Amino acid sequence: MSIWGKVIGGVTGFAVGGPIGAIIGAVAGHHVLDKNKSAVGKIGNEERQIVFTTAVIILSAKMAKADGQVTREEVDAFKEVFHIPPGEAQAVGQIFDQAKASSDGYEPYAEQIGQMFAGEWNVLEQLLGALFHIAKADGHIHPEEVRYLHGVALLFGFSDRDFQRIQTIHLAGWGGEGGRAAKADDAYEILGVSADTSDDDVKTAYRNLVRENHPDVLMAKGMPQEFIDLANDKLATINDAYDRIKKQRGFN
Repeated sequence: MSIWGKVIGGVTGFAVGGPIGAIIGAVAGHHVLDKNKSAVGKIGNEERQIVFTTAVIILSAKMAKADGQVTREEVDAFKEVFHIPPGEAQAVGQIFDQAKASSDGYEPYAEQIGQMFAGEWNVLEQLLGALFHIAKADGHIHPEEVRYLHGVALLFGFSDRDFQRIQTIHLAGWGGEGGRAAKADDAYEILGVSADTSDDDVKTAYRNLVRENHPDVLMAKGMPQEFIDLANDKLATINDAYDRIKKQRGFN
């Protein structure tokens, strides 16, 4: 069974509490054992995958309401982006629908995820990247979706500047509706540096980003394969930005 088939029932002996646990419990029909459980550091990779994947489903469902138009196509776009096997699509759809129907805003779920993966910035940024990917799946991104993603990022603990960098990675040069034309300084923003940053500091920033976003690191943190694939796309964007700066400055 793939990770998508496990998100409903969870792993034997494992229960997550809080608002995420309430969604899982409502769909799976089981009692949430620990309503205060928030840390994931001491659980195994399979459990971390379940928490991470369920969070993406829930936050995607909340994002689907951001532009005021909730359609079945948004669920279909989610399933297409993450290649959910037909036999498990119904289970994923149940979590999506349960989260969409909940009267709660997105804030409690984003806050819980921020607490559960506190300090694991590469994991949280990858989750945001997955949400950007879903938002773009239909060929346009609504301003309300961008505002939603900004709000999620802040609750994860990112700064406004962090969000601007993440947004640039996903929207600069993207040809869909809501994307924007690439600017000359986008390469610097993607690396989290500025045009007056020294060559050595640019190199250091680049190496840190490559290390943090390397697929092996994310796999070690228990990320599902679908998200590792998205990380490879992000790494290609980082490499391209660094290559442009090297060419501009003339260093190796």
